[in-house]
Amino acid sequence: MQDSRFPCGISDKNTSKNETVCVEVNRILDSCRDKDCFEDVKVLLTDFGNDIIEHTTNVRAKSACITWTNIGIDPIKFNRGFYSVNIKFYIKITFEACLCGGKSQEFEGIAVLEKRVILYGGESNVSIFKSNGDASDYCAVPELCCATKNVPTAIVEVVEPVILNSKVREADDCCCCCCCCCNDIPEGVSTRINGDLSDTEGRYLTVSLGIFSVVRIVRPAQYLINATEYCVPDKVCVSPEEDDPCAIFKNMAFPTAEFCPPGYVPLLKGDHGGKCGC
Repeated sequence: MQDSRFPCGISDKNTSKNETVCVEVNRILDSCRDKDCFEDVKVLLTDFGNDIIEHTTNVRAKSACITWTNIGIDPIKFNRGFYSVNIKFYIKITFEACLCGGKSQEFEGIAVLEKRVILYGGESNVSIFKSNGDASDYCAVPELCCATKNVPTAIVEVVEPVILNSKVREADDCCCCCCCCCNDIPEGVSTRINGDLSDTEGRYLTVSLGIFSVVRIVRPAQYLINATEYCVPDKVCVSPEEDDPCAIFKNMAFPTAEFCPPGYVPLLKGDHGGKCGC
């Protein structure tokens, strides 16, 4: 924003404020968006969760969040420049079950979703070497430097999953999508829930989830751009006063946009003050 910046100034009078500079950025070579529905995915539970579903069939999913994502990218043979992006989402889901006596009990589980897309990632015949941050010592022994693998980078953007359905199924019902067992769950995922995950041979729980995602492939590239001048922030950092939280809240702007309907286009100046149009 222009009101929160000021130029650093130019010491050389013969230097123009406008100049052409070279920058290194990630160029988007290909991208796609998806709306996926994953039906009847088996949920991995702890011993506590498995014991609950053995005594009830009335279970609902309360919330779901993505705790971990594994992204792999591999070149496609006989189709140069194209890559397969393999995505695995680890979803932490909180459930609520109805027990005897009208009591309810919450428990957690992990669902694993797999997705694969094919995108164009271009070709590059160069090897990339980068210096490390500890290269100032002249007499230091250099570390082994390896070239970066000649593949592009895959980036995945995703919103929180939409819970569509949840069911308790019997042991002989084999209609679920089971892609892994408890031993396949990374430690960083299993530690996010209360208790240790365990497989069961009895009843099990399935969920259906909706996922909105955007996948893109990028490569580093150099571009010439027209730069005007360097700038640093003009705004001074202000620490909040912890003694008066209500004063901090009063100074916060009202989030009008959060109350507007989805897809709302702001009105032009002169119409209702740019509000929701009420």
